Order: sequence, then C-alpha cells, then structure tokens
Amino acid sequence: MKLRIARDELLTGLQRVQGVVEKRNTMPILSNILLEAKSEGVDIIATDLELGMRGLYKAAVKEPGSITLSARKLYEILKELPNGEIELTVGANNWATIQSGKSQFKIVGLPSTEYPALPVIEREGLTPLAGAGLANLIRKTIFAVGDNDARYILNGLLITLNVSDKKTTLRLVGTDGHRLAVADQEISGSAGKEGPREIKAIIPKKAALEMRHLLEEGDGDPLIGFTKNLMIFRKSGLLLTSRLMEGTYPNYQQVIPKDKEPDKRVTVSKPELEGALRRVAVLSRDKTNAVKVTFTSGKITLFSSNPDFGEATEELPAQYKGESLTTGFNARYLLDVLGIVDGESVTLQMDAPLSPCLVREPGNNGFTCVVMPVKV
Repeated sequence: MKLRIARDELLTGLQRVQGVVEKRNTMPILSNILLEAKSEGVDIIATDLELGMRGLYKAAVKEPGSITLSARKLYEILKELPNGEIELTVGANNWATIQSGKSQFKIVGLPSTEYPALPVIEREGLTPLAGAGLANLIRKTIFAVGDNDARYILNGLLITLNVSDKKTTLRLVGTDGHRLAVADQEISGSAGKEGPREIKAIIPKKAALEMRHLLEEGDGDPLIGFTKNLMIFRKSGLLLTSRLMEGTYPNYQQVIPKDKEPDKRVTVSKPELEGALRRVAVLSRDKTNAVKVTFTSGKITLFSSNPDFGEATEELPAQYKGESLTTGFNARYLLDVLGIVDGESVTLQMDAPLSPCLVREPGNNGFTCVVMPVKV
C-alpha cells in the first residue's frame, strides 16, 4: 500500500473518528483505525462494535491496500507536522512509514483482516433532514441523557420520526430520572410513496454526540434511517452507524405537568436567573448543589447554606402572582437547562414544593423541560 495525501485531508478524517475509537483496551485492534486505499481515494474506518464511521478522503493511491494503525498516535503525529503532502507506505509485517518533508515516522500496525467489518448498508429508505434543525434538537436534549446510569435505557436518546400525509416531524427525548428534555421540529413535507408511519428508536448518547459533531461541520444536509437494530446516518460522503439500544423507554409523557395554571407560572430573565444561581450555588453543599428557591409576588429569592463555609442569598425580579411557594433544586440541573434556552426569558411552573417543575421558553412550543425538585 502506497499513497500521497494532503496532511489537512488526513487530519480531518482522523479528527472525526477520535470519538468513535474505543478508549478502553478491551480489544487492542479497536483502538486502531482501518485505512483502505483504493483508486478513488482512501477510506478511513473506525468502530467500537456499537458505533461505526466510514469516510472517503482524496488521495493519490499508487498501490492499493489496507492497514490498521493506532488512531491516537497517528493523530498526534499529524498534528505536529506542517501543512503539505504526506506519503504513507506500508511495508512488511504491517510497518507503516509516514514521510513529510524531512520528517519520517515508522509505526507498527495490525493486519486489516483482523478488523471488525462494518454492517452492510442499503442506500434506500433514508429520510432527508435539515442539518441545523437536527443539531439543535440534539443540543436541546443531550444534556438530560444519563451518564453510565444503572438503568441502562436512560443512557440513550429516544428518537421518534413521525411521517404523515402532510408533514414529517422529528422528536428527541432525553432523561436521567432527575430531569427530562423533549424537543421536536417539523423537518419536511409529506410521507411520499411509503405512506404514514412512526419510527421509534433509542440510540446511545455517544452516537448522538458524534452526529452533532458531524452536523456542526456544516456541508450539506444529512439522511437518517433505521433498520431493526441499527441507525444509519449519512452526510456528505460520511457514514455513521449505531447499534440501537434494546429496552422500553419510560413513559415520559406522564411526568410532564399540564401547562394550564397561569397563576403558578413564573417568568424571569434567563441571564439574571443563570447568574444568580451560579453565585448562590458557590456556597451550596458540594454533593447536592441544593439551592432553596422561593417564589413570591413579583420576585424569586435564592438561598444556599453550607455548615463549613456559610450561606448566600439573592433576590431577583420576576413576573409571578400566585401564592408563595418554597422549593429546592440541584443548581447544576437548572443551570444545564438555562444553558440551552435561546431566548432572553424563561418560565418555571410547579403545583407544589415537591412536584415536577415545568420549564419552557416563551414562544417556543417545540421545547419542554422538566426538572425534579430536591428537599432542602
């Protein structure tokens, strides 16, 4: 195998797969990427057995062939090299030579025959999406997805694709049991040939993060599709596949309070609430980040105390006309929600001190968040 490739082209491909490559050394070959040189360029492939990515990159291939090399080491080498052409040659015993100007590196690889095969993907039946819209839906929900939660299914993002005669809508739901985020958007017109249908799938958080990274690059709109146990995501020559998570997602609709009682709704400036929460949380207890929140006519009062350090109080103006209500929140959970609110104001609504708190963006019906209170 022998090829010449622009350093930036290869570096782009390596940057994209860094998040896919398996970090834990369960199978040494999973920390490698597979390079396949062919007449039209070089394919860069990475997988951790759950998630797979393949992309074709421009290269002048003198001798076709394939090799697997350490994704991290190859990336570190390329980061240090100046811009320009790189020559990659694979010799005996899977040794690869990287030549750039007067710099030369020799790194040992593993045979490509040992690399796990990516699933074979049909090109038919994929739904086109608006890239910016999907990226925004992921941003609005990914923060609520569990991290290594004991309830396995909460480590995934629920995707619902609803295709009717008039429109296609995409809904994403994330929850870790402490907070819940639901975001939906109309993404295209009618169902076309296949007719109305609803597709539900749960994808791992890692897959959603990789999708977001690819979408943030811009360059064209993606296609998405689902088979029985696989999500397929295509975008400008790149293919991302993810195994779907098996299990039943919680009935999240039950948790969302009904937005019917205006007198229990507090409207407050988002930047003011965010700043006040950050300040008051400095003196909250480390593990719980608990901040006491009191809603009274025309204002919100935040209070925290820590027996080792002291206490903090802050008042801020708010539109509220209901009865006085005192509750408590993990400040980090509320700050995570405020961090993805786009408007200048936010509404909070709850029926009782320990009932779920409904958080909405005024004027945006496509986003709903619920944060569970804590005892303070």
